[in-house]
Amino acid sequence: MSTTAVPLRPIAKGSLTRLWIGIAAVALAAGGLAWAGQRGVEPSPSAFLTQNARAQGVTTTPSGLQIKVLEEGAGPSPTTADVALVGYKGTLLDGAVFDENPQTAMPIDGVVPGFSEGLQKMQKGGKYRLWIPPQLGYGDQATGPIPAGSVLVFDVQLHDFKSKAEIMQMQQMMQQQQGMAQPHPAQ
Repeated sequence: MSTTAVPLRPIAKGSLTRLWIGIAAVALAAGGLAWAGQRGVEPSPSAFLTQNARAQGVTTTPSGLQIKVLEEGAGPSPTTADVALVGYKGTLLDGAVFDENPQTAMPIDGVVPGFSEGLQKMQKGGKYRLWIPPQLGYGDQATGPIPAGSVLVFDVQLHDFKSKAEIMQMQQMMQQQQGMAQPHPAQ
């Protein structure tokens, strides 16, 4: 058995170097195009929440709500039977503000489930950042400036809270006082 040798022409000096430089240039160009194509592309809500769960100070509840304590409060936490006096700023992941109020009363059971859960973890004077996954917010339903499937980001401060019963009692007392203060028509 004989082997036939095929004559190969020698390659010119520096050809391999130029070949590797060309391959490196193509790889860099492809990487640059891939990077440029990803700019401005937001991660999916689940991808964001997965990455955010690893951030320092962020805890995730069994329901999927993510919480970061910015400032500890003191005392008991509100329940679903309470009305909270809060200040908040609500944004989307891109930073667009969709709602903001420095001080408003909110029934704990009258807000989206994720916001309610977050409020029930706070104490008076506390400041928290909440990342509310779509299933604890508005889900697949678009609401005003909030697109369907959005993660909601809230910075919340709990100023105070009272039970609904206390508030009703206070309102009744105020109405009684107003009734007594009104002049009676002359007879």
